[in-house]
Amino acid sequence: MMSPSPAPLSDPNATPQTPTIGVAVVGTGFGQKIHIPGFQEHPRTQVVALYHRELKQAKAIAQSHNIPHACDRLEDILAEPSVSAVSLSTPPFLHYEMAKKVLHAKKHLLLEKPTTLTATQARELYQLASGEGVVAMMDFEFRFVPAWQRFAEYLAEGYVGQKRLIKIDWLVSSRADASRPWNWYAQKDKGGGALGAVGSHAFDYIHWLFGPVRRLCAQLSTAIPERPDQSDGGKLKRVDADDTCLLLLELEDGTPCQLCISSVTYQGRGHFVEVYGDRGTLILGSDNQKDYVHGFHLKVAPAGEPLTNIEIPDRLAFPQEYIDGRLAPFIRVVNQWVQGIDAHQAITPSLREGVYSQLLMDLTHQSHDTGSWVKVPSLDAFLASGLFVM
Repeated sequence: MMSPSPAPLSDPNATPQTPTIGVAVVGTGFGQKIHIPGFQEHPRTQVVALYHRELKQAKAIAQSHNIPHACDRLEDILAEPSVSAVSLSTPPFLHYEMAKKVLHAKKHLLLEKPTTLTATQARELYQLASGEGVVAMMDFEFRFVPAWQRFAEYLAEGYVGQKRLIKIDWLVSSRADASRPWNWYAQKDKGGGALGAVGSHAFDYIHWLFGPVRRLCAQLSTAIPERPDQSDGGKLKRVDADDTCLLLLELEDGTPCQLCISSVTYQGRGHFVEVYGDRGTLILGSDNQKDYVHGFHLKVAPAGEPLTNIEIPDRLAFPQEYIDGRLAPFIRVVNQWVQGIDAHQAITPSLREGVYSQLLMDLTHQSHDTGSWVKVPSLDAFLASGLFVM
């Protein structure tokens, strides 16, 4: 369960053996903030096409970023000969249908989380990518952040010994203001809510760092039940997506894990992962409310000793940091994707990891709806079965 080591970026002097990969960016929110600059920064990728549902907007964004092709139809993007790969950063309710078209067109795929709306849809995409022989990868960027990679090394070395408790808090104020507008994020059936936004990340890194989950119990709540719809004169619209998630998980090795997520906590402590064992303690955390990548620090302590700060070694450091902390790990994700494309094989975190994250989200909703503990099937069993979760 080690973190992928940060591989060096490809040679910027592309040769016939290392050709530039033409990428189409689909989705211009997070796509414009992170995907476009990330691909333009990487020496092996070039953004050659852009999708927006409104052609005028697509052309304006494309022109501002020197992107040659702008389209308002995904089919036009996929028909463009210079496009060999697609990054998909649209809202989650669009992922399934769009990703299917991308994969059927035999284009490599980089998919934002959450994977889809259901684990059944995610499994279908995973199977489709495997059948079409394309490289499909998830943007689970915490795997590529230096402090997280050092944290993973400590765990792999057995620093804490026998784990006794894992405690995860992700408490932020990003949606604490009740005047923040109503949109798809406020709608459960659109994939909105804190669980999909950050719980998808948490489920991925729990699996990566600690292994599979045996069972879980969850409670979801919505503290702000209405928000103003700016497209409808500020009329208050119902919010049915969660903004706070409380989960108890029992890992396959028996370790209890407590996960608390909220996007409505003024002065929330930030994002912390604490691991307590019989030989020591590890605490990884950041109280940076404005940037969910910048600011992580790692503290360690042998049993009975005080915590001390650990300096992250240069071998794990980003070669360059950016004002927006999300950009440096995204570039590492792109580099991993490029390596998979070069090798013609799936590379972690692939859609396989996306399926597991989505499965745990589905079972979280099931547990909340039934008010009970829910058993979690193994990923292999779920992928091999026709099991329908939601």
